[in-house]
Amino acid sequence: MSFTRRDLLKTTAGLGAASMAPSLLGGRPAFAEDLKYTPEEGAKLRLLRWSPFVKGDEEQWLANTKKFTEATGVEVRVDKESWEDIRPKAAVAANVGSGPDLMMVWFDDPHQYPDKLLDVTDLANYLGGKYGGWYDGPKDYASKGNQFIGIPTATIGNAIVYRESWVKAAGWSQFPTKTDDFLELCKAMQKSGHPVGFTHGHGVGDGNNYAHWLLWSHGGQMVDKDGNCTINSPETMKAIEYAQALYKTFIPGTEGWLDVNNNRAFLAGELSIIANGISAYYTPKNDPAQAELAADIRTTNLPIGPVGKSIELYQVTSTVIFKYTKYPNAAREYLRFMFEAEQMNQWIEKSAGYCCQTLKSYAENPVWKADPNNAPYAKASETLRPNGYAGPLGYASAAVMADYVLVDMFAEAVTGAASPKDAIEKAEKRINRYYRV
Repeated sequence: MSFTRRDLLKTTAGLGAASMAPSLLGGRPAFAEDLKYTPEEGAKLRLLRWSPFVKGDEEQWLANTKKFTEATGVEVRVDKESWEDIRPKAAVAANVGSGPDLMMVWFDDPHQYPDKLLDVTDLANYLGGKYGGWYDGPKDYASKGNQFIGIPTATIGNAIVYRESWVKAAGWSQFPTKTDDFLELCKAMQKSGHPVGFTHGHGVGDGNNYAHWLLWSHGGQMVDKDGNCTINSPETMKAIEYAQALYKTFIPGTEGWLDVNNNRAFLAGELSIIANGISAYYTPKNDPAQAELAADIRTTNLPIGPVGKSIELYQVTSTVIFKYTKYPNAAREYLRFMFEAEQMNQWIEKSAGYCCQTLKSYAENPVWKADPNNAPYAKASETLRPNGYAGPLGYASAAVMADYVLVDMFAEAVTGAASPKDAIEKAEKRINRYYRV
């Protein structure tokens, strides 16, 4: 290989630049293992996140944020919004060009406005290299090709949460693992006076998780690998027929539920079985007045359908930095700090199984073995199936989810607002509006 004087000059110039002070390199030193951003003078940040369902999650996030401020002098204001309000507020901020510096957003939302988000590839590669790499699902939600447009922050697992004594009283010594048996259990629970309930409303987490499980467990999919709509299929029809049968065992009103409703109904003793994060167990576990309820709660993964294997969506949240921020280095440094082991391990542990790690090294966190009820949530980041399967993630997949197309299809069919055939055809038209753009 020839090596010219010009090549030598280029190389030495590059080495000279790499040895400059961090402030001359956008606040970043040369070596990834020493990655640290120098916040801008007078920097102040605002983070908007979703409202917590687990007290320990919020408390530890705020405690870690306080440590960051003490270490850097950068004040960080942390605001929160309901889960359903995060998506529209993020879209408005991105398109208007003002609002919080950082936001915790859902699923593939970053793909709706990638040009409005700060490139955080260096930071993501540093964290991935240091902590065992990113799980593929969360990584795909926060990246386009090799470019990261967000930092995968957590996967909020979804599992069956049930009252063990009521299930046994209905004649089931073991919780069923197959969808056909599960339907029979739900019928038995209804007859015993302890009905079940799954979210058919616009719940960002519970509504989407349930709808996708129904579809995927029966072999259906929204689009193929090329993005062609495949929702109008025999598999989708079977998923709807199964959903209709299950719906007959439900407590009334689930078509209007948001993410908070099934938690409340379950904790009030109105329901025997729901699909939820660990929060439905965490709340009574940490309330002495509900100790008896907590002792009766068990969790397990959702039943396996005709497809023959466990397939779950789960809920992924990524933290994005908007390009309009006045303090990009401070924002990057805040995320770096929050993802380092001393802070991240504490957050995962205090979240009590609610926030599953997105970096592989944190799978060793002791929280996953601290309580048997945590186990169904431990591998959420590892096993999830991304939204928009089997097509690519992008604007179309994010927009279809934001429009609740699958959720509405099932809700219309089970409530009788539309026939199964009409509900599928309507969903097909709505999907094509986005995928044919």
